[in-house]
Amino acid sequence: MALAAQGWALSAETRASAEAALGRGFAWLRGAQQADGSWSDRRFPGMSALAVWAMARARQGENAEAMGRAVAYIVSCAQPDGGIYVPIPGRRGGGLGNYNTCLCLTALHAAGGKASHPKVLLAARAYVASTQVETEGLHEGGFGYDKSSPRAYTDLNNTFYAVEAMRLTADVEELRPAGEKKVDIDWGKARRYILSMQETEGADAGGFVYNRETPRGGAEGKEALRAYGSMTYAGLLAMLHCELSREDPRVRSAHQWLGRHWSLEENAGQGNQGLYFYYDVLARALSAAQVGRLKLEDGGEVDWREELAKALVARQRPDGSWVNASNRYWEGDPALATSYALLALTVVLDE
Repeated sequence: MALAAQGWALSAETRASAEAALGRGFAWLRGAQQADGSWSDRRFPGMSALAVWAMARARQGENAEAMGRAVAYIVSCAQPDGGIYVPIPGRRGGGLGNYNTCLCLTALHAAGGKASHPKVLLAARAYVASTQVETEGLHEGGFGYDKSSPRAYTDLNNTFYAVEAMRLTADVEELRPAGEKKVDIDWGKARRYILSMQETEGADAGGFVYNRETPRGGAEGKEALRAYGSMTYAGLLAMLHCELSREDPRVRSAHQWLGRHWSLEENAGQGNQGLYFYYDVLARALSAAQVGRLKLEDGGEVDWREELAKALVARQRPDGSWVNASNRYWEGDPALATSYALLALTVVLDE
């Protein structure tokens, strides 16, 4: 393929070990699937959607049965308002309607849902579009966890997943019945919101923050960065989904921040917190940006595919799973950490 021709191919040894790790990971995931087709907490179908998305990307026949059961479970979580989530009355953030719907929408589409469940996908797109904040001010154009929140709330993570879901599933609108208005988000407002999360001056220039309300400190003993790794990769990918050019100064600035803070030992500025999400979004962002080697602050370059594949193989447990010692962001759950790891591996192996 073209990537290999540009020198982006993994070494033969690393490719072999990464493919073996992928196979062991999926075998573990199939064994961990629950009777109803879900993984992890049944109240949050987005967690199972990550596993489905990884299986769909890998295109391995061994996963077909497990993926089919998981798709049926996800579809069973579709609500009358079009969202794909489980209502949890009294819980702050409810059932995390937007977060779960975005992940489920993306995964179902990747798993062939355009042919098998078009109405579910169309309804989910309408739901996501309806959650975009229209109120002028700090949150305008962004997305939060739950449509029914009594106060305006948004963050870059939810907004990233929303713009990604809407961009990757745009072709579903071809199936909307004649005479019914096609659904989309306000991309201009989404772009402005995303760019408002990028630091423009100081040591963190180019990096992205989670939101503009919650102070962020570093992990114990780590540099306290307001911008941090996973959010900057998410910001980079969100800018590309919003059709900013790869040569746009704001995109280049994000590259520079990432080069200054390159690490596979930690989620830069967060230690081990959210490490496997970091690996996943790192892989997808740099792949979408067509980065072969990431330029570092010292003038060197890193072959991020080769190094990420090695890091993931090294962290895999003997049973085939991955898990984070830090349970921040629920990554102490091996099904979630394994799904993130497998998603990252499918990217580095897709050459």
